[in-house]
This record gives sequence, C-alpha cells and structure tokens, in this order.
Amino acid sequence: MSVPGPFEGENPFEGMPIFRDLARMFTASGPVNWEIAKQVAVWTATDGKAEGNVEPLRRIRLEEVARVAELQVTDATGLETATTGRPVSIRTVGRAEWALVTLDAYGPLLESLATALSATDEPRHPSEGPDPTADLLGNLGQLMGPVMLGMQAGFTVGHLARRAFGQYGLPVPRPVSDELMVVPASIDAFASDWSLPPDDVALWVTVSEIAHHAVLSRPHVRARLEQLLHDFVSGFRPDPAAFEGKLEHIDPSDPASIQAVLGDPETLLGAMQTPAQAEVLARLEALVAVVEGFVDHVLDTVGRRLIGSYGPLTEALRRRRVERGDGDRFVERLFGLELGQAQFDRGQVFVAGGGPRSADRRTR
Repeated sequence: MSVPGPFEGENPFEGMPIFRDLARMFTASGPVNWEIAKQVAVWTATDGKAEGNVEPLRRIRLEEVARVAELQVTDATGLETATTGRPVSIRTVGRAEWALVTLDAYGPLLESLATALSATDEPRHPSEGPDPTADLLGNLGQLMGPVMLGMQAGFTVGHLARRAFGQYGLPVPRPVSDELMVVPASIDAFASDWSLPPDDVALWVTVSEIAHHAVLSRPHVRARLEQLLHDFVSGFRPDPAAFEGKLEHIDPSDPASIQAVLGDPETLLGAMQTPAQAEVLARLEALVAVVEGFVDHVLDTVGRRLIGSYGPLTEALRRRRVERGDGDRFVERLFGLELGQAQFDRGQVFVAGGGPRSADRRTR
C-alpha cells in the first residue's frame, strides 16, 4: 500500500498571494501585460505616493481659462477647435490618472511595438541542425515577453506623467474626444519653481493644448501622423544577443538587480533600434516640426497679447525643454519624437515662411 505524498491531492501554494500574483502575471493574454503596465505607470508617475484630489476652485478656474484660450485659438487660426460640435472641455487630473488614460490612448502604438519585438529570426538552414535551446527560450520568451513589455510600457508612460502639463506633451493623436486633460499639480509646481503667476502658466498650457488639438484633429494630419508613428515603432527588431547581455547583470536573489535591469529603458531601446527606421524617422520629424512650429506661432500670437509674464515664461519653458531627463529622452526616441529645441526652431522658421529647407518636403 502506497503512502500518499505530502502534497498529493492538494495544491499547498493555492491561496498564497505571491503565487496568485505570479499566475496573473504570466497568464495574461496579448503581447503586453496591461495589468503590470498600469501598476508600473502609476508607481512611476507618483513615486508610489497617494495623490490628493484637485481642489474644486482650481478646477473651475482652469475651465474659465480654457474658455478664454479656445476663443483666442479660434480667432488666431480660423480652425475649429472641437470635433464633436461642442466646446472643448477640461478634465483636471492627477499624475496617476493621466498615466492610466495615456496608457490606454497609446495602447495601439505599444502593441505594434510589442508585435515587432516578437518577430522571429530567419529560419535556420537545415545543415545547421536544430537549435537545442530554441524550445526553452521560445517558451521563456512567450512567458516573459508580455511581462517585460508591460513593465517598459508602464515606465514609458509613467515618466511622461511626471512632467506632463496636459495630454499633448508629445504630439501623439488621442482617441476622438473634445475633453482635454490638464494636470494642475504640474502647472502649479512649475509656476512656483520659476516664480511665475499660476494663471499665466495655465493660460499658456490651455492655449498649447487647444492649438495641438485643433491641428491633430484634422483628419489628414491625424491619419498621416498615426501612420508614420505606427511605421516607426513597427520597424524595431529584437536583438537577442544585446538583451542577453543585459540579463547577465540580474541576480535572482537580489530584487534590486532585477529592477535595475528591467526598469532601465535602455534595456529595451538599446537592444532593438534599427537603421531601417531612418527614412520613416525623417518624414516623422519633418511633420512634427511643422505641427510644433504652428503651435508655437499660435502661442506667440495669443501669448504676447494676453500673458503678462510671456517673456520670462517662454524662457523658462525653453530651459525645461533642454533639461529633459533620460527617461523623457527614452520615451521620445521610442516613438521617434525627439523634441529638442532645434526641432521647435525648425518648425517656427518654416511656419514663418523660411522656405522648404526649414522643413522637409517629405511630409507630403
């Protein structure tokens, strides 16, 4: 008569939180584990700290400023600022909410990236024989790929959330809506850091957001930009050797080493950038330069007339552009949207009538 083993007929780990979490981590469907992405995005955006609600009076004041901004943008451009026939509305959010909404909005781009990174290499020649590690690494990749891409997606959006004033810090089209996100905490912190009137900064932000919205809502602009962004992120290819080199630094007994490697954006970007994206990038940069040049032209037209501290404010914003951190630069390179001051200057010259050399004709 056999004696049953200690675990026979039962799962001793069932119900333990850590194993429930692991099960969810590795059984999520799709190329990106969105549950992981959301958790990492919120944590990165807030440093793991709870955020307070936006004060009602601050929200009302921002809505009033936005109504002024919308009228001014319409007058300066002649463009419809809304897509639904209703006035543009302002949604005041914290950094965590901004990150979650943006993660959904960027979902198609991030999934295109994930699909590109899951592309397999060319099949081995029969004379080379079977790859003894293919099955093991293939299964490991299927398990780890969505988790790692979820982490990277979360870090990507979380880094953006830390500095975002509104939803168009990067000129990426959003789902069709006339509700624009604004982050009062970031606006007020910037105003305090530079000793600027908060209402002046808020007016600049709302003019910028509404001008971006007016341009990116044009069907032909939206379609072209979405196509170029998709083509760029889809052009990435995995480099297993480079990624394997990064993994050598992981010590399974040290959680900090895992975070250091998987939490480093360069783990992803450094392993996959390809020369094939150069042509797409040139067209994307040219189009974005024109968009940003137009928005800056609108800001100059409206801001000089309405914002008392416009000179000091624009200088502070120029420095902010230059002083972007590594996380911000990673996000920009990931989407092909490296918005240095040279890009803004190039667009401004073109919009001011500086000739075809100011912006590439390949935007057509």
